[in-house]
Amino acid sequence: MTTSVMTWWWLLCAVSLINVMAWTASATHLWRRSLSIGPESWAAIRVQIMLSAGYVFGCAYRSVLPVFDIQRLCLIDSWLSSVVVGRSVATIAELCFVAQWAMLSRGIARTTENRVGIMVSHAVVPMILVAELFSWYAVLTTSNLGHVVEESLWGLCALMLAASYLHALPRSHREHRTILATFSAIGALYALYMFLVDVPMYWSRWLLDHEHGRQFLSVTQGLLDVSGRWVVSHRWADWETEVIWMSAYFSVAVWMSIGLIHVPHLRPLVSPSSTDRNVTPLTQ
Repeated sequence: MTTSVMTWWWLLCAVSLINVMAWTASATHLWRRSLSIGPESWAAIRVQIMLSAGYVFGCAYRSVLPVFDIQRLCLIDSWLSSVVVGRSVATIAELCFVAQWAMLSRGIARTTENRVGIMVSHAVVPMILVAELFSWYAVLTTSNLGHVVEESLWGLCALMLAASYLHALPRSHREHRTILATFSAIGALYALYMFLVDVPMYWSRWLLDHEHGRQFLSVTQGLLDVSGRWVVSHRWADWETEVIWMSAYFSVAVWMSIGLIHVPHLRPLVSPSSTDRNVTPLTQ
């Protein structure tokens, strides 16, 4: 293994260990305070903790056993590094992550009487489920066109979430407007990255494959291929294009997932017309 690849891999492993420890500390802290939080809020927090666990541990698995799906490349020579295993873990983890955001959006929408937010919260999980199907299509057939659709759906979901937070901003409690503005900015920046960098990259790869006359696999052929074939590579040139997004995905995105565990513990957002009424937790 080259020094560059070894350093990057050890960094991924170290960050994943820190992330697991951070999730464990967060879950333990909130569990100990469950009686003081209140049953309604605790029910929402408990679901967030479990969803976050799916994402944190899924990303930790993929950090220790990184895989370059379409190229069938891996660092560790094991069936655990096969694309079919890694993609399955990724699918579960990503659905957990988007479900966290859907819960948050639904809670914000309800407490600010925001119908747009309610519709968005109901739409994002099915949209990402479709995105995961296109991801599987790309991985099995080796056609990057599936990734173009997948990443476009992720970017669109981010834009929808950002717009729903902005829409709720005027009706939210003043002390919570900063967090809503932050979520909106994060969503907008993520969408910009997807549409300006990620989607064009996969589109270019698909065009290049067509120019070279690449023969794509059928879904059945691809399923057999990803189940039993993996290529071990320790060359930096093979992993260079994946380093930036993997590093950010397995660190910053995981920190956001852990952070969402703590959002419901804030005092619920309220609209001016509902100040004197009972309101639900942010993520219910």
